[in-house]
Amino acid sequence: MRVSLFDTPVDILTRKETLDRAIKAMETRSRCQHVALNVAKLVNARSDRELDRDLRDSDLVGIDGMGIVFALRLFGHAVPERVAGVDLFEDLMAVCAQRGFRPYLLGATQWVLDATIAELKRRHPALEFAGAQHGYFRPEDDARIAAQVRASGADCLFIAMPTPRKERFMRAWRDTMNVPFLMGVGGTFDVVAGHVDRAPAIYQKLGFEWLYRLMQEPRRMFWRYARTNTLFLGLILPGLVRYWLSFKRRAA
Repeated sequence: MRVSLFDTPVDILTRKETLDRAIKAMETRSRCQHVALNVAKLVNARSDRELDRDLRDSDLVGIDGMGIVFALRLFGHAVPERVAGVDLFEDLMAVCAQRGFRPYLLGATQWVLDATIAELKRRHPALEFAGAQHGYFRPEDDARIAAQVRASGADCLFIAMPTPRKERFMRAWRDTMNVPFLMGVGGTFDVVAGHVDRAPAIYQKLGFEWLYRLMQEPRRMFWRYARTNTLFLGLILPGLVRYWLSFKRRAA
């Protein structure tokens, strides 16, 4: 079900429903572009018109961040679960190995990309890749990279580049590349390769993955989280006030 959160589209789906949508796209060779939505992306899209357009034109806007889950629930939407991009990626790698779908990995450094492929092959010996390309290429090379992806005949494409670079690339070249399922996965390759530790389960459940990341990379991440989390709090504050007043009335 597609709803709107602060005028940003969001698809409320379970992990299984999202996985089924991806599988159906690959089986029927029909396009499904997936974008994972978190607090930073939602906040940035409010001031970045191109990123906002990239989100609106996506076929599937998944709930990647617990902040999005909390906000949707606060405003009365029944959200069964968060569908983290890294979890969906790992589910899809297992499906590709089982069903013979061939993924293309695009992004990260060459070292991380090689380590990711090696780790995925270790976990899924039957997995066959359509191709791979590191993410350190210039925008003027986009057409060449898109042609490589198309020539590979990939069933799915996973792009591990920063926002809004990956969203911009997907939207611009999704039809040219002729890949059924496309998904931006951010830092997922770094996690799979063991280059970055994922937050413990308790941090994930409480919505504090950002805090764990901040502890790992305080200099790089502090101002990003300080800005986007503060702006997001300003967006949900009216809902929090209404919830508090409603709770007080019920208690009285």
